[in-house]
Amino acid sequence: MEPIKKHDKRILDNAPFGQLGLITVSGCEEMGREIDVYLQDWRAERQHEHEDSPAFAGYLRPTYIIDTKEPRFGTGEGKGVVSQSVRGMDLYILVDVVNYNETYRMFGFDNHMSPDDHFANLKRVIAAVGGKARRITVIMPYLYESLQSKRTARESLDCAIALQELVRMGVDNIITFDAHDPRVQNAIPLNGFDTVQPAYQFIKGLLKSVDDLTIDSDHMLIISPDEGGMKRAVYFANVLGLDMGMFYKRRDYTRIVKGTNPIVAFEFLGSSVKGKDMVVIDDMVASGDSALEVAQALKKRGAKRVFFFATFGLFTDGLDKFDKAFKNGIFDRIYTTNLNYQPQELLDRPWHYSCDMSKFLAYIIDTLNHDSSISDLLIPSERIWNIVAKYNKKKRGDDIDED
Repeated sequence: MEPIKKHDKRILDNAPFGQLGLITVSGCEEMGREIDVYLQDWRAERQHEHEDSPAFAGYLRPTYIIDTKEPRFGTGEGKGVVSQSVRGMDLYILVDVVNYNETYRMFGFDNHMSPDDHFANLKRVIAAVGGKARRITVIMPYLYESLQSKRTARESLDCAIALQELVRMGVDNIITFDAHDPRVQNAIPLNGFDTVQPAYQFIKGLLKSVDDLTIDSDHMLIISPDEGGMKRAVYFANVLGLDMGMFYKRRDYTRIVKGTNPIVAFEFLGSSVKGKDMVVIDDMVASGDSALEVAQALKKRGAKRVFFFATFGLFTDGLDKFDKAFKNGIFDRIYTTNLNYQPQELLDRPWHYSCDMSKFLAYIIDTLNHDSSISDLLIPSERIWNIVAKYNKKKRGDDIDED
């Protein structure tokens, strides 16, 4: 974790909505501790005119993490336990539904937790709160069942059902990152739902790790790997002043492989990529097959370097294929965030760069607790322009200290 710096970027004059409480569902403890350190440091140095009023009671505490557990019985059944009072609190519950590293004992053997298990633990914690909190915000970076967000046949709409279930349990707001299809929020139109893009963190990571970029339309191109990711690519292209291209996938709709129709071919729409650096932007890298095919297609067209931005690096089929592709010069680096579990073997790969999101999450939690706007966090255009201007001036990513 980077050193704590003075909290001089946000002015929060509003009284807090309620005493702040942070709950980390099993699998998010490390991220929760990092967020907690930022909150402690910022609140210790911040001064409020009315800090002695009852509205600021409990504002300064040695930790904002609420002691909770989700123990399991021998059958695999479980329960949620909150070990301290949360009455009147403004609670933020952090959950990583794709943390497959978490295990529990079931009938004498270790069982790896699935997204269903993590979502059940989230509901158990909410149920244990028992309606005593003043407000509940769920921070679920990878949106549970987001791949099943629309109906194309007689099939379940799992993501919409999950969101409605959380709302019925008393959740007021849901914050997620780079939702696969943001339109799923239509399932809960009267409740808060924010999907955030880590655009600034990706650009900051790229500029820190590559020191010879030329950020203009003659030397760099933004790529959307499919038609569904166009909105992400358009934002990056506009804020950086670059052109963009897009691949679209031709699929075989007569077959289903691993839950989806297999891709027959990639077709490219856009200007020439020859001699340019490519930045391919997507919400996730799952198996990685389509990502590597896009990279290979760009290299065949003469691309200079290929960088990937993917909010969630899942790597569901392992890392070997990426090692081989990197060795063969198919791509140059993959940037992902620590919003989901990252094994040490991934962090050790020379082709991988992890963008830390703990400070950004702390900003969101601290701001919302003060009932202030997070618009500038959701749309970080100005911060991106500033960091690019500094990079262009110094041409050294290591000199960048913008936060």
